[in-house]
Amino acid sequence: MSVNFKCLYCDRYLSSRNAYSQHVKYCNELKELNTSTEESNNDISDTVSSINEMSLDSDDFSQIEELQSIREENLPPVSEISYQYESDSNYAGDVSLRSEEFENFDEILSESLQNYTEKSDTNMSNTLEEFEPKSLTLQDNIEESEVKIKEFPNEAYADLMTLVTKHNLSNKAGNSIIKFFNRHSDLSQSPLPKNIETEYFINYRPIKNCIEILLSNSEILQHFIFKYKNKKHQGEKSYAEQNSGNWWKYAEASIPSSACILSLILYSDATTTDTLGKSSLHPIYISLGNIPTWRRNKEDAKQLLGYFPILFAKNEKEKTSPEFKKLVRETFHKSLKFLLDPLFENENGIDYKINNRIIWFFPKISTIIGDWPEACTYSLTYKSASSNFPCHFCLVQKNDLIDTMQDQIILRNHENMMEHFNNNTGHSVSLEPVENYFWNIPNLNIYAATVPDRMHHLDLGLYHYQIEFTKGILGRSSIDKMNERIGAIPRYPGLKIFSKGLQSIARLTASEHRDLMKVIVFVVDGLLSDDLSEVYVKWNEMYILSRLEIFKESDLEKFQKAINEWADLFVILFRKKSDSKMKFPKFHSWIFHIVDTIREYGAINGYTTETYESLHKSYVKTPYRLSNKKGIEEQIMKTIRRKAIIKRRVTEELHKTPTALIYTSKLFEFKLLEASIFFEQQKKNPDLTENMIKGFAKFLECLDLFFDMLDIISAEDCRIKIFGSVTLKNINILRAINKFQNRPWFSNIAIAMDDAELFEYQSDNGTCYAQTLLITEVILPNKSPFHLALVQWYDFKSKKTPFVYDCPLLKLVEIYNFIEIEAIEEIVHIVPRFDTKDEYFVNKFIF
Repeated sequence: MSVNFKCLYCDRYLSSRNAYSQHVKYCNELKELNTSTEESNNDISDTVSSINEMSLDSDDFSQIEELQSIREENLPPVSEISYQYESDSNYAGDVSLRSEEFENFDEILSESLQNYTEKSDTNMSNTLEEFEPKSLTLQDNIEESEVKIKEFPNEAYADLMTLVTKHNLSNKAGNSIIKFFNRHSDLSQSPLPKNIETEYFINYRPIKNCIEILLSNSEILQHFIFKYKNKKHQGEKSYAEQNSGNWWKYAEASIPSSACILSLILYSDATTTDTLGKSSLHPIYISLGNIPTWRRNKEDAKQLLGYFPILFAKNEKEKTSPEFKKLVRETFHKSLKFLLDPLFENENGIDYKINNRIIWFFPKISTIIGDWPEACTYSLTYKSASSNFPCHFCLVQKNDLIDTMQDQIILRNHENMMEHFNNNTGHSVSLEPVENYFWNIPNLNIYAATVPDRMHHLDLGLYHYQIEFTKGILGRSSIDKMNERIGAIPRYPGLKIFSKGLQSIARLTASEHRDLMKVIVFVVDGLLSDDLSEVYVKWNEMYILSRLEIFKESDLEKFQKAINEWADLFVILFRKKSDSKMKFPKFHSWIFHIVDTIREYGAINGYTTETYESLHKSYVKTPYRLSNKKGIEEQIMKTIRRKAIIKRRVTEELHKTPTALIYTSKLFEFKLLEASIFFEQQKKNPDLTENMIKGFAKFLECLDLFFDMLDIISAEDCRIKIFGSVTLKNINILRAINKFQNRPWFSNIAIAMDDAELFEYQSDNGTCYAQTLLITEVILPNKSPFHLALVQWYDFKSKKTPFVYDCPLLKLVEIYNFIEIEAIEEIVHIVPRFDTKDEYFVNKFIF
């Protein structure tokens, strides 16, 4: 590339006078932005601490190569392997739409048609503007740096596409709507296309398209980080967002000081498309490490980049042959080259407009997220756990996976792996005989970038083994008791209750494994030995630490200690039950590599597959269901492109502000003067549970005490309403109902005590616990209603041993009060201690 013009303000060269003049016009503003950023110690944009949990459905133990078997006659030559991407080069990405219902078809088009009839003499084809896609390089005109996605040619067409997309209508249904409308409308020229497959989209390469879509999302841009930032806490380094890690620091040092890193995160995973599992696709997604974790974990902060070709073998013999396996891996990496190369074709970076400022970016691949087989495919190491060097992070032999020392580990890197590849000695370090695409990507060590994924390493991996091993060391009667206890766990909002116990743990999703983590400590209590309970306590301590959003160096030391303590007890308890004697690559990588990964790329929450797995529904399963199963990839990509256009049109968001204390399920209403008669009548009600009967018995006594406390003398004309539930200010639902989904539900609550009251009670750091018996609204004339809950209090079972498994151990006491619902701090999960009387745990493992 010739370099003729050097910018006065930065290190950049531009090849044309026009590009130079356009660049200089904005460079001073860019310089001011970066100076401001540096002077503020590279502060990160404000981040929000909450990260959304999502229900997941993924199989950790499925063999990835089983998803890569097709018939040989459908296998394209390697040189033509990019065929499906070339046909999809105009892909525009996908994001989910709002959930509100649309109006009827006639109504949604009415206003659009009025606008259209005024222009009916204009040919539809002339409504499309000519567009020549531009490569977003430094030589481009600055004003052309924002690629615009072409919208629909008229409002009627757009509204039809909105209707079809929102309701996931198939192309056949969409064509029926067009036919129906054209038959019954009086228009001389239809505003709608001849069929739903007609496309009006510009064509350009997918990866730049995906980034443009992400950078056009104004909500994302409100939380966008640019520069390396490692905040110090009392002299300690800390690791949170990706730009606090060492990788970002070193990558940034390799580019001009006035430029910024554009961090690319890749995620891929093969998934079935039909319920029978006979058909599959292999999508790859992209996101940006510049987007803070809490925002990146939302669906619209990720984009579908494309689908990898899936190769079929004609029989099992061919499928297991070295030649076919090599072809599968070559295909994968040639596909990556086709998809990613357009972003790296200009070594001087790319301009993007962010919040009305032109920012000079250098794209860099930071992390690659996936399960273990996928990570091996990216790093081109052997997938088999029984290979001599099964870890894709380091060169540790199989027999030393858990018996090595940290300072003895030799890490894999591009240099030592390329040396083995060039010398044809890759087999000696379990390296595939295929050239790795990522060896040529700067600022990337593919063996470290394929980060450990908590969901596959822990939820679906090591925790799955721990449950299976637990069942293995328990006798039949203890397993039956374990299942009974699991089914008897009290309900809690968002917690799945396994009412029939663990029928088939192999079928559990990651979310269900996490639900088990929250209660299993109490389930195994007293079943075998203290060590069995302790291994689950130590697991939870380690797991909860793994979910920290910020790790100080002292936190990393605590985390590593928690990992080691759990691992030591895990090996002692279960080694005999493991056929491999605990030679699990995931076990090794979690112990020896996860802390270094945090230092390199920030907190674990920033690189888990938890929020990516759910994308398969939006980007694969639903579009597949709407297709006619012919030319599947092309049909799916068209559906996704259409969604991307609709998303750009439908930008309004509904912000729901919850109203405090929303009552539901009114059970009873009566006058206070008639309360005694009402309660006497209810004694004969067979549907009342013990808790509600107890509440009625204590009602008048406790209400008198409440009125006395407020100096209320007269309760004439007082009315009482009793409800089954009420929504609190924090959106939690408080329940006191005899039957909710065929089971009683009386919520347990935490109440922060006044400082003046603390000396009278033993508390859990100022918090006391109670069970809700009744939810009431007390209405007095000329006064605001009182929102009250009648509760029965818990107290600590023993002052000598108030905590067991780091959880308060309580008992119910005969103390009852009305408290104001607004005083409730939170709803808590309280679990009875099995095989004991009047002992209860406060579940501290709810995360």
